[in-house]
Amino acid sequence: MTPMPDRAPISVLIPVKNEAGNLQACLDSVAFCDEIVVVDSGSTDQTRQIAEKAGAKVVDFHWNGEFPKKKNWALAHVTWKHEWVFIIDADERSTPALEAALRAAVAEPNPLPAGYYVNRRFWFLDGWLNHCGYFPSWNLRFFRHRAGRYERGPVIGETNSGDNEVHEHVQLEGTAGYLAGEMEHYAFPDIATWVEKHNRYSNWEARLQVAGDDQTPATGLDRTLARKRWLRRLAWNLPFRGTLRFLYHYVWRAGFLDGYRGFVFCRLMGWYEFLNASKAAELRRKR
Repeated sequence: MTPMPDRAPISVLIPVKNEAGNLQACLDSVAFCDEIVVVDSGSTDQTRQIAEKAGAKVVDFHWNGEFPKKKNWALAHVTWKHEWVFIIDADERSTPALEAALRAAVAEPNPLPAGYYVNRRFWFLDGWLNHCGYFPSWNLRFFRHRAGRYERGPVIGETNSGDNEVHEHVQLEGTAGYLAGEMEHYAFPDIATWVEKHNRYSNWEARLQVAGDDQTPATGLDRTLARKRWLRRLAWNLPFRGTLRFLYHYVWRAGFLDGYRGFVFCRLMGWYEFLNASKAAELRRKR
């Protein structure tokens, strides 16, 4: 079955739950792709209706609390129309420059890399973060669907972090390239949303730290990510972690160049690190 005229031979995976406020803009940004699959976890708002009206295929996902989570399940169980899958969240947007890069990638003659990293830009306090260690932000989001799976995270108990892979990264069978163009991320429309999400994320971080000595590091990750994981584990034992995290983002990663929004963001990252350390200490006391 051939793609519609002017549609790129690309399948899109959008994992959702109650994303009526974000989904339409996301769908519009990937309308150049020939297949769009929305994997829904029982939304109670208009998410499903918005997806169907836009012509997307809606697939229901019911998590049993174990592995796999939503994206891995979809990669393995959806009958994909095309070999190449682009993964994008409802609060993210493709851009015209990224569209051009995606089209060019699938038009290249074989052999191609097994996947591509996509650069992501974060919107925060009515502007883009250009520093703080959050730009550039490369994510493996475009790959041959049979060649990539999200790493299986450690079993660390209930963290209220949901049924969708958040911190996990893709393990790819084969080489990866880097695409031009950027993906826009609108995850934090206000500070309250940032705080709510990171309070939940810190549950995961704290449990990961407590279980860290018993876990085997994931294999199949690129060297840069593996090095970051190693440094992160070392940082768990440092004193004044919240202050150090703020200084890392604000000074070392030049967050001060982002002005007021950079200062607020870096202070919040320091607070997040403080939460991680405090919750981990609490878990250790209880254990």
